[in-house]
Amino acid sequence: MAIRRHRLPRFWLVLTLGLVTAGVGSAYWWEKQLPARLEQAAAAGRLDDCLRYGEQLAALRWLGGKAPLEQGRCRRLKAAELWQQGAWAEALKLQQQLVNSGTSTPTDQQQLLDWQQQLETQALTDYREGKLDAALAALAPLNAAHNASGTALGDQLREDWNRQRFLKERAAQLIPQKRWWEALDALNRIEHPWWKQHTKPLRRQVEQGIEGLRDAHDKEHDVHGGHLDSNVPAERLNDLITQKLAQGMDDWQAFSSACRELGGRVVEEGPETVCRR
Repeated sequence: MAIRRHRLPRFWLVLTLGLVTAGVGSAYWWEKQLPARLEQAAAAGRLDDCLRYGEQLAALRWLGGKAPLEQGRCRRLKAAELWQQGAWAEALKLQQQLVNSGTSTPTDQQQLLDWQQQLETQALTDYREGKLDAALAALAPLNAAHNASGTALGDQLREDWNRQRFLKERAAQLIPQKRWWEALDALNRIEHPWWKQHTKPLRRQVEQGIEGLRDAHDKEHDVHGGHLDSNVPAERLNDLITQKLAQGMDDWQAFSSACRELGGRVVEEGPETVCRR
């Protein structure tokens, strides 16, 4: 007696092939519809629909080929719209897609560069105004806010900001100790406009402290009837003292070393100490 063949595997094979064929046919039919739909959406100014149809068409195409011109036009217009709304990251992403699509023009490429430069300029402006967070936010769409090696522009701004803050805090710590020259050196090394403005009260305290030392010396001078005056350029002496302090010298070492460099010698008479040639 012949053995009957089991027909179930053949049934599932036919069913599977049928479903695959139907799916492929549907995708093929939809692919044929998309160019017209994309063109209609572009003509009507429905940019979101245009972009969606363009992405679907790119995903369904089995053969290579350039993206439709309508898709490029929609990306161009939508990127400009997003930029005006302040959605910088999305605008740059679309513009980059346009530039890489093969349907872009030199103007599109220049627009991308201009937007990138605008964000970098905005970041630097925010930073000078003391808005570090805003500066980093402007750099984020450029992927320039941070990287693992610490060489991104955002990393550099963050490092410089911390250095300015450290100098301000150092000056604030030195003032109660009446280490006026060292505090002045720290303040003089602050270069950031915002930090300069916000350390003005500390600078006034330091200047008053230094002036108080000079007044005290003058009074002691009068009491003792002394006439011990420095005859080296005061401004040059102060600059040299500041440099020596930055090198790690204490007040006395900085003063005596600076005096020697100007061809003078330290002269003491009672409480008075000056540099004379």
